[in-house]
Amino acid sequence: MKKFILILFCFYSLSCLGQRYKTDSSYIRFFSSAPMEDIEAINNSATSIVDIETDAMVIVIPINAFQFEKKLMQEHFNENYLESEKYPKATFKGKIVEWSKNKGVSKAKAEGTLELHGVEKEVSIEGEIDYTDDVIKISTVFSIKLEDYKIKIPKAVFYKIAEEVEVTAKLEYKTYEKD
Repeated sequence: MKKFILILFCFYSLSCLGQRYKTDSSYIRFFSSAPMEDIEAINNSATSIVDIETDAMVIVIPINAFQFEKKLMQEHFNENYLESEKYPKATFKGKIVEWSKNKGVSKAKAEGTLELHGVEKEVSIEGEIDYTDDVIKISTVFSIKLEDYKIKIPKAVFYKIAEEVEVTAKLEYKTYEKD
């Protein structure tokens, strides 16, 4: 009888690990600090799925959903720098390669391909995962060099836009069952 309960528990545990989690809410912020001006934009429209069994994850961020304090900054961002009509989204496809998988908060690292402005680059991003039975919260802060993604800064605004921007991401996931 004890073996039966142990086997049943193992199957139950494996079925839980096979669960996928989908974003319930997202917060993506980029911040540029330059000598003449700080620029900040917020995006709450990212979508993402994490598979706990394989540690695979995909994040899709619509570029034109970034909101700026000044409308003119938003126009320049979409038209001149990120060219959001030509490159409408940024994506990360990869795996969580380091985390405890225990309930609670743990340090984590994801590795994969970040595609931005039509350029794909292999990245390694460190962060934190807060894992409970039905919710996963992932948070990270990392930097992106604009030149790595062929995002050009005109000399006329060189002192207003940093060559490297800080990205903050906070994603909250809930259990996702495919219909």
